[in-house]
Amino acid sequence: MTFQGFGPKALPFLKALGFHQTKEWFEVNRATYETDLKSPMGDLVEDLAAAFAKANIPLKGDRKASLFRINRDVRFAKDKNPYKTNVGAVMTRGGSKNDVGLFYFHVATDGCFAAAGFYEPEPDKLSRLRAAIVRTPQAWKTMLAKLAGSDLILSDEYAMKRLPRGFEDVEDAEIAAALKLRSIICRRTIPDQQLAKPGLVGELEAFARDVLPLLHFGWSAVIDSR
Repeated sequence: MTFQGFGPKALPFLKALGFHQTKEWFEVNRATYETDLKSPMGDLVEDLAAAFAKANIPLKGDRKASLFRINRDVRFAKDKNPYKTNVGAVMTRGGSKNDVGLFYFHVATDGCFAAAGFYEPEPDKLSRLRAAIVRTPQAWKTMLAKLAGSDLILSDEYAMKRLPRGFEDVEDAEIAAALKLRSIICRRTIPDQQLAKPGLVGELEAFARDVLPLLHFGWSAVIDSR
């Protein structure tokens, strides 16, 4: 089914879920979740997959593999609330959530956004990314310039204060800043009012195209160079 927008009760449902963290309340309101959030998210992912394929953007997904469960894993968490108050979906080069390099869409009452890049990669993969940045500094800076041309910058959230071990001698400030990152991602805010519009597919396709230089750099460093 073609994406027609998230339902009018999508954000109100998530807000109410934050106050009613019980299975009983969720089951009474499950139909709203299915109709206004889960089903539209599945439509969105499948429309994006088709648009990406047509535009030669190497990202895949479908409504079964890409959507995250709304149930939280509370086995080792201090917060025992059973439900997330957001919904999200991820697309990758191979279509699996566990593949390296991702495109992510997030719907929540405190802000909706798209993100893409390499989120908290495993240590060996992060090391390969850092090594590629040091080995090919001009390619890295060219990639950053392309992002900047699309009004994108790398998120410095949770960046390290010091250079990681093995890279302490790096003096180039721009390269050093990149090496301190634990995740190498870009984000683009999506206004709440866009959620209800079919044109959201085109906006997310444009973001994926804009962030593709980052994904290509990372894929080359982590996967294709092995």
